[in-house]
Amino acid sequence: MGSTRAQANQAVKDGLNKDWVTREQPQHTVELTDYFIGKYPVTNSEYQLFIQEVGQPSPRGWSGSQFPEQKGAHPVINVSWEDAQAYCDWLGKKTGKNYHLLTEAEWEKAARGADLRIYPWGDAFDPGKANTAESSIGGTTPVGQYSPQGDSPYGCADMAGNVWEWCQDRYDEKEYARRQGSAVIDPTGPETGQTRVVRGGSWHYNRGDVRCASRFRYHPVIFASDLGFRVVLSPI
Repeated sequence: MGSTRAQANQAVKDGLNKDWVTREQPQHTVELTDYFIGKYPVTNSEYQLFIQEVGQPSPRGWSGSQFPEQKGAHPVINVSWEDAQAYCDWLGKKTGKNYHLLTEAEWEKAARGADLRIYPWGDAFDPGKANTAESSIGGTTPVGQYSPQGDSPYGCADMAGNVWEWCQDRYDEKEYARRQGSAVIDPTGPETGQTRVVRGGSWHYNRGDVRCASRFRYHPVIFASDLGFRVVLSPI
């Protein structure tokens, strides 16, 4: 998990802020319990079922409980961390299964596999494999539009670009440094903190921000036009 010094240096050359890259270091080994992850971010159509059933306020840009025309297959956006958590709680109760937001470690493992690749598809950036600023689309695209060519080793789509994805963890720029020299199993992040981790970059960000190791954060009540989420299912 995290970036090597060489990977960090290359990210800086690609335009990423040096201070941000240091928060991806040191690279370290993490052990995770098995889990199932959504192949795609949660879509507008899926989120619509949730708000209609529980009376949850609709995201900005919707007309009542109706998402924007022809965007049912696009990832839901303008949802806060609290909104995403409420969706997971609803889905869990509805199915009787343990659905929740991914931890930061679960997200990164699903995105890059175990071979330390920089992007979900490999080490070389390819604008034809993700919806990023380089594509100049200027908004979200239907989930899976870049599949399978942009998929991760585990078959997950849209792990780079399209929308940032909320994670469970609170954010701390020194979290990785604290893990040095210790066995790290199923990390859930720091116990305190005012912001939550987001991963994956978005249509509004460039190649440096959509790397598998890139870390960013938002306050949990924030919502944005390039911020969504996907769910994870624990088998136990």
